Amino acid sequence: MTTATHDRPAAPEDTASPLRATVRRTGARTAALFLVATASTGLSLALPLVLGRALDLLLARPDGSGAMRWVLWCAGLVLLLAVLDAVETVLGAATTARATAWLRYRLTRHLLAVGPRAGERFGSGELVTRLVGNAAQAGTAPAALAALLAALAGPVGAVVALGLLDPWLAAVFLAGAPGLFLLLRAFTQDSSRCAADYQDAQGRIASGLAEAIGGSRTIAACGTADREVARVLRPLPGLAAAGRRMWHVQGRAAARAVALAPLLQLGVVAVAGVLLVRDRLTVGEMLAASRYAVLAAGVGVLVGQLSGLVRARASARRLGELLAEPAPAYGSRLLPPGQGRLELRGVTARRGGRTLLDRVDLVVPGGSTLAVVGRSGAGKSLLAALAGRLADPDDGTVLLDGVPLPELTHDELRRAIGCAFERPALLGDTVADTIGFGARTASPGRIEAGAAAARADTFVRRLPDSYATPCRAAPLSGGERQRLGLARALARDSRLLVLDDALSSLDTVTEHQVTEALLSHSPGSTRVLVAHRVSTAARADAVAWLDGGRVRAVGTHAELWREKGYREVFADAGG
Repeated sequence: MTTATHDRPAAPEDTASPLRATVRRTGARTAALFLVATASTGLSLALPLVLGRALDLLLARPDGSGAMRWVLWCAGLVLLLAVLDAVETVLGAATTARATAWLRYRLTRHLLAVGPRAGERFGSGELVTRLVGNAAQAGTAPAALAALLAALAGPVGAVVALGLLDPWLAAVFLAGAPGLFLLLRAFTQDSSRCAADYQDAQGRIASGLAEAIGGSRTIAACGTADREVARVLRPLPGLAAAGRRMWHVQGRAAARAVALAPLLQLGVVAVAGVLLVRDRLTVGEMLAASRYAVLAAGVGVLVGQLSGLVRARASARRLGELLAEPAPAYGSRLLPPGQGRLELRGVTARRGGRTLLDRVDLVVPGGSTLAVVGRSGAGKSLLAALAGRLADPDDGTVLLDGVPLPELTHDELRRAIGCAFERPALLGDTVADTIGFGARTASPGRIEAGAAAARADTFVRRLPDSYATPCRAAPLSGGERQRLGLARALARDSRLLVLDDALSSLDTVTEHQVTEALLSHSPGSTRVLVAHRVSTAARADAVAWLDGGRVRAVGTHAELWREKGYREVFADAGG
């Protein structure tokens, strides 16, 4: 396949993992959040010492002289902790919202750049799940990371404070610290697996639900609603099992923490009591030591922060799979003057391990109309996608007026090629927006001309607000939707028009009118039509007959009609 240099180099974050890129993107907010959380942790570490000092003064001086200042310091620290907690909550929510919004923007932009291949690989339901749910979970990563780092400062600072009070206090706690480390390590590993399984099951349910919604008419007509409910919810036991495992992992970590942390605290308090008896500690310092022992063994806080970060990491992994899907590369060339000569040279395309097009060579002269016919599965739609560069071949080259499509700039390519499909998406707020969608300049006159050529102008003018009617308020049949899709293609000044079964929903009379208008509407354009009807093939300048992924013959319809196999193509298609 021909390769080209990308005309729009990727930004640095485009090649980074979603987790790292998100943290970098919110760097200033994440740093501010970390500083606020660390300041709160620092105040929490200072509070026991101040309380202990106030207690010692109260015990030493029954009249309370000198202790009031330290009591006021305690009150001030508590007030500051409350303020910092409020600031941390607001800043954390803002950081998460900003990170989530950026992730969704980045993912949406990338998926639209990848094109149809992303939907074919992952499915629409899975894409929505990752874009909505997983992006929201991954967006919590910066805040969770900042909170975790600040939370780690608590136990570390508490151990340091114990050492400053008396080295024996720190030594007693550090003797049991490896147990806490192993507990957190096991929790992180087990939680990662559970979170990944849970999110994968959610994705499968979403994919099944999207399929069911898309086929709701068929389900209702067949009376298989109960069966579809069972199919959609088939992954539910796996989801429940993954959820129970997550709770089991958290519960097991909490139980071990409950068993280990109090032992460490009791050990520190016992040693502090001995030191108190030996006059190496004051009563206030013993109070501070007991509080520092609680802070140092604060596994519960770390488990909560780690749990959030693990879920965010699992979600980021799923987003990374989407971002790893490569977007098409574009070059820097423009098209020379021409009428849209299309060439396929040795084109091979595979899907799902199958070769659907095998070493196809085909030339469509500029300004001519080629109908592509063949049995179902012959590769007609794939050939149309390659011609419009909605897909790239695995081998070979597709050229327009002598230029390989990957060497064209993005804007030049999309300006030169117009497409219409069997089931067009009506994008845009109004009918006029739908017809002019994607065109650089779409004047009202050009929009109406495209609609007239597609035989859509008459029914559009019967709508409540004519061309200004919102699409969602326009009751359209399948044929009318298809004509709007054709109007969109014909409203563009394209050098090549690719119509993938875009006339299939039209009645015979309208199909004849549209085909005649199509052939006369853009005399300087090349047209490639995937055709199922004899009448469409008969009006084309030439017909390419696909059979088993190869071009079996190219000729006029009259010439090919002499072949029995060619006639059977239309008999099978009901044409």
